[in-house]
Amino acid sequence: MRFTSLVIELIRARPRLIVWIVVLLQAFMWLFVALVFYRSPPGTLATLLAFGREYQVGTDLGPPLPVWLADIAYRAAGGHMFGVYVLAELCEIATFIALYHLSRAVVGSQQAVLAVLLTMTVLAFSSSALDFGPLVLARPLWALLLLHSWQIIGQRRGNAWFAWSIEAGLLLLTTPAAIFLLLLLVVFAVSTGGGRRTLRALDPLFALIVVAVLALPYAVWLMRAETLAMPALPQLSELNGRALHAAWLLGGLVLGAAAIPALTFLNTGLFAGKGEEPPIIYRPPVEPLARSFVYFFALAPVLGGVLISGLLGLESVVGGAGVVLVTSGLAVVVAAGDLIAMRRARMLRMVWAAAVVAPAIGVVLGVLLLPWTGTGEIATSMPARAISDFFDDSFARRTNHRLRAVAGETQLASLITLHSGRPHLFIDADPARTPWMNQAKFNETGGVVVWRASDTAGTPPPDILKRFPGIVPEVPRAFEWLVTGRQQLLRIGWAIVRPKGT
Repeated sequence: MRFTSLVIELIRARPRLIVWIVVLLQAFMWLFVALVFYRSPPGTLATLLAFGREYQVGTDLGPPLPVWLADIAYRAAGGHMFGVYVLAELCEIATFIALYHLSRAVVGSQQAVLAVLLTMTVLAFSSSALDFGPLVLARPLWALLLLHSWQIIGQRRGNAWFAWSIEAGLLLLTTPAAIFLLLLLVVFAVSTGGGRRTLRALDPLFALIVVAVLALPYAVWLMRAETLAMPALPQLSELNGRALHAAWLLGGLVLGAAAIPALTFLNTGLFAGKGEEPPIIYRPPVEPLARSFVYFFALAPVLGGVLISGLLGLESVVGGAGVVLVTSGLAVVVAAGDLIAMRRARMLRMVWAAAVVAPAIGVVLGVLLLPWTGTGEIATSMPARAISDFFDDSFARRTNHRLRAVAGETQLASLITLHSGRPHLFIDADPARTPWMNQAKFNETGGVVVWRASDTAGTPPPDILKRFPGIVPEVPRAFEWLVTGRQQLLRIGWAIVRPKGT
């Protein structure tokens, strides 16, 4: 009898089950890594939560929705980062499920599984899984927008307009790149016959009204903050450098998607066994409009994002790699043809699993081994809970008041704001970033000023001493890293600004 692996049979018989299994397993993997090996939030997540505590309509971090959702998740979990990590993984799950439904509408259920599996390898390397923020929240919103855009343009389903309008409005409240992404949707709709027929109805007008209502508060804040000015274009002498920067950004995206060409090459006839009859994954023929839709949104966000980022000198691609590459796997499946032979299925499974698991293994090895090989700090190894508890308790014992604000080095101050009391963050080096707190209010309510201690006396850095001339430094407090290795202890210098009237 001819043998076919159980995985292939499940892809044929229960494609949705396979998608849910692999997506949930990846989510549980990253949650396990965070709970076991993260003692402090990754990236700038602590600062995001400090801003979220204030519920501002807009900040220099961008639109308010990611900031608000992060704080809601943090509070819902009882002041534990687990809630924010779960929120990040829910965004990841929603992205892949929306992509599966879009792929199923284009290439059928069986090949839709392959599209999701390929995309998982891309997002595993190109975007963060736990550092919740605009780039993480924009992924499911963009995937849902693409799904409902295809339902509207390709399947002529007018009832998808309401969901489309809500998602478009939320995307505008999530990332500044939303305008660029929505313009791509408009360009595709105007340039195709099916899209132009859709735009002639009244539904787009009602959708535009819903989008405007959702985005109106943030738009008003932008106008009041006078941040709507066009960014400065580079001089002619800078174009060569900007072009080189754009090439590097494009190379980074290609490198992040390297698992797709690797898996495609391994599935060619070069690696087929002698006399092997590989199982076939079928699909119905793809209509020309669907093919154009997939190719356009696989290439246009990448090329447009790289061009804009290179021209403006941005550090990363507009929208984030996880957004612009979300349809890359589907594009490869569409290009592969109606019949996809799965040669050497066991080897393909091993390579795919290695590509998905490798980033998590890299994080774990970095946490455990890097402290023994160098002196560089690992931000997630800082004992955030011990740091926040110490300074909150010290301020309460010295002043008999609850800690209300923290200033000094932003990274350390943000960790202290994670305490259950949730003191305010005051970025004294740039007070405009924290409009809820200023120097006079900080001196009135009192607070703690923190910095990295460079000596045993805890001498403040000159810039901090200039902004807080009357502070008396305390004995620096040393904290242990998750893995100390050859690193020195984390020594934090600090001083108390007593509340007025005490």
